[in-house]
Amino acid sequence: DHYSPNRKWDLRFLELAKFVAQWSKDPSTKTGAVIVDGRRRVVSIGYNGFPPGVADDERLNDWEIKYQIIVHCERNAVVNAGRSVEGCTLYTWPFFGCTPCGSLMLAAGLKRAVAPTIPDHLRERWEADLNRAVSLWQEAGAQVTIYTDQP
Repeated sequence: DHYSPNRKWDLRFLELAKFVAQWSKDPSTKTGAVIVDGRRRVVSIGYNGFPPGVADDERLNDWEIKYQIIVHCERNAVVNAGRSVEGCTLYTWPFFGCTPCGSLMLAAGLKRAVAPTIPDHLRERWEADLNRAVSLWQEAGAQVTIYTDQP
């Protein structure tokens, strides 16, 4: 684990992201995000899913179509915030965000990201992209905390 002076709060907000992830209707990977300001106030939450007004139907089972429509949890959290998230911390479950979401989060001004280590059953599909995203955050001077002991 990377040291974090905010460990107790980090684990609480990761637990909240884990809870929010269960709202997703994606049958393969349920993801959740929580954005928190510097005073430990929840600014926004999001989970992966289709945009409002788009039916949760058989397209959720068609990988190629689903990934053209689905809005990732991080993006939903930024949209749901309804305000600037500059300087905030992003918590994601069950792993660090993908590279395209990482780019958008950095552009939105997030300064810190916290996530658990990628679960073994998702490693093959996501690990290379998630490692690229972590490197991107580090290159931009943002802080990344990955916990191996998940809530």
